[in-house]
Amino acid sequence: MLTELSIRDFAIIENIAITFNEGLTVLTGETGAGKSIIIDAIQLLAGGRGSVEYVRHGSKKCEIEGLFTIDDPNHMIYHTAKQFGVEIQDGQVVLQRTITSSGKSICRVNSKLVTLAILREFGRMLIDIHSQHETQVLMNPDHHLEFLDMYEPNVIMNTKEEYAYLYERLMTLKKRYKQLNENEQEMAHRLDLLEFQKNEIEQANLSPNEDLELEEERKTLVNFERVYTSLTKAYNALYGEGKGLEWVNDAMLSMEENAKFDSFIEQKAEDLANYYYPLEDLTYELRNKIENLQYNPERLNEIESRLNEISRLKKKYGESVNDVLEYLASIEEELEEIKNKDNHLSSLVDQIEETEKDALLEAQQLHDIRKRSAEKLTKAVMHELKGLYLEKAAFSISFDIEEQHHRPKLHKNGFDHIQFLISTNPGEPLKVLSKVASGGELSRIMLVLKKIFAKHQGVTSVIFDEVDTGVSGRVAQAMAEKIYQISHDSQVLCITHLPQVAAMADTHKYIEKEEKQNRTITKVRELSRDEQIVELSRMMTGTKLTDTALEHAKELLDSSLCFKSALT
Repeated sequence: MLTELSIRDFAIIENIAITFNEGLTVLTGETGAGKSIIIDAIQLLAGGRGSVEYVRHGSKKCEIEGLFTIDDPNHMIYHTAKQFGVEIQDGQVVLQRTITSSGKSICRVNSKLVTLAILREFGRMLIDIHSQHETQVLMNPDHHLEFLDMYEPNVIMNTKEEYAYLYERLMTLKKRYKQLNENEQEMAHRLDLLEFQKNEIEQANLSPNEDLELEEERKTLVNFERVYTSLTKAYNALYGEGKGLEWVNDAMLSMEENAKFDSFIEQKAEDLANYYYPLEDLTYELRNKIENLQYNPERLNEIESRLNEISRLKKKYGESVNDVLEYLASIEEELEEIKNKDNHLSSLVDQIEETEKDALLEAQQLHDIRKRSAEKLTKAVMHELKGLYLEKAAFSISFDIEEQHHRPKLHKNGFDHIQFLISTNPGEPLKVLSKVASGGELSRIMLVLKKIFAKHQGVTSVIFDEVDTGVSGRVAQAMAEKIYQISHDSQVLCITHLPQVAAMADTHKYIEKEEKQNRTITKVRELSRDEQIVELSRMMTGTKLTDTALEHAKELLDSSLCFKSALT
């Protein structure tokens, strides 16, 4: 769950820190107070697209930080953290997002710098934001397959991963076949280019790590005087009469002569011997190095010339000699393929057919799993719709399979194309959502899906941003109850204008704005029961509070408490 949220210099928010609890937290306040801005901040924290417009006027940057606590030790977030080298301690994950006034975005997970894509991976496992925009997503059939696969992710996961691997391999093989099967003129030009590059690299007669070895040798020759002086000084300090090695030897002999009289001396005499003999060997190595050290200006010129030649090749073929040699190997492989094109094309055809056959088998398995999931999801949706006063609605999931060459045409998610169909009135045929569902009906359908998926997705926090648009009366009460039921499986944060939803809150936070030094700032405070009654009354009647509205607010709160008690 999202435990703490800190926002600084974000839009009209100067600096706020909000503590969240389990269950349902409702955020209310006047229009323009900053409710949706807080959701925007959370969306950025989950990897949403940033903009310099979010940085508060006059500030250098905006900063958003969220602390999430993970109670489930088997949560997928641990696998993701391991994958990206992020350490999680005590079940706590801290997401941080900074956007500078110059447009730079800085992302961190548990203080480790990460890319926006990685932040998004963590965010999608922690936060699920449902806004009016997402209701529009529901209307797009391209997203329906994604919704279906979310219903039983653990059942379909392994098959999807296996299919994804086969599909990617199939696309790679087909791309290679197309490249090899290009027209003869382009292939001839490619052959000439590769032959030229091969000859150029081979004539250089490179050896592995040659550039590194030459640079090391050049460094020694360029700094010959310093190297020679350093080695000579070290050798003279160790070897000779009255020098370091002799003093260590005297100490060792003194200890050895008296070792039999004291166990400490015996032990330390052995330690000294262990130091002395390696030190003696080191002295001989220094002497040999000095004797073999020669300054050769001609060799230095040879090295410079050779490094210039290598540098020219590195600019064209790789960052190091080893990279250039790897490129040479790839050239030789491609040349062999081109020269024996017919054989390779025949081999690729066999590989493509075999891989496509395997991919079709996995796609069929995906299809079978989805059909079973679709039946379960349809029943679950129909059951939940009845609780939102759409008891006469009919819901179905249609499957369409496009064929190519008398076999299903594969795409990145298998061969299934699905659509959610609904009929909201008796006697009307099932049609796609966008053609029959009103705004209020779409909100109810999306809420039903969220309630169903809350148990399956594993996200710690579900956020609803004004999902109750277009509903009122008994439907509003039913939606409030559904939202509260979702909070049993995940923490729920909800921005609402409906008193029925606000009355269901376990925690009610009020967002208001005020002027401070001619600047608008946003403040958040938690309401007591009496303050909650006043706020519910305001939501019912507007600015004018009446005794009737206050009484109705009390009744609404009491009714919500009875509903919540009945669920526990």
